[in-house]
Amino acid sequence: MKTEFDLHSFLPFLMHHASEKVSFGFRDIYRDQYRMTRSEWRVLATLGQYGALTATEIVTHTGLHKTKVSRAVFSIEQRRWLKRHQDEQDRRIQRLELTSQGQSAFASLCKAGITYDQKVRDFLGEDDFSRLSALLTKLNDL
Repeated sequence: MKTEFDLHSFLPFLMHHASEKVSFGFRDIYRDQYRMTRSEWRVLATLGQYGALTATEIVTHTGLHKTKVSRAVFSIEQRRWLKRHQDEQDRRIQRLELTSQGQSAFASLCKAGITYDQKVRDFLGEDDFSRLSALLTKLNDL
C-alpha cells in the first residue's frame, strides 16, 4: 500500500535529525574538552545563564527529567564547579550556584559555543540562519 506520506519530508522527522546533527557537533566540544554529558552541559549552561536556581527550576528551564538533573548536579558538584546553599526563606530548599571554577568552565564553553554558532551561521548564510531562528522560536510557542 503506497501513501502520500513521506517520512523524509515529515517535519518532526526532519527537525529531529537536524537537531541531532547540530547538537552532536557541539557535543564533541563539551565532551572532548570537559568530559561532560549533554545533561551536565545543560545544567551548567542554565546555572551560568540564570545564576542560583533550585533543582526544580533547572528542570523547568532545561526540560530534563529530575533524575538527570540530579545526576548532573552531583557530577558538576564533584568537579567543584557548583555549590549548594540553603534558601533563606525556606530551609528545606537548596539553591545551586556555580563556583568560580564553574563560571570559568561556563565562560570557556560559551566562547566555544559562539564559535560553533558562527560555523552554523556561515554554513546557512546569515539570512537563512535568521529565518531558521525566527521559525524555531515561533514553533516553540506552538
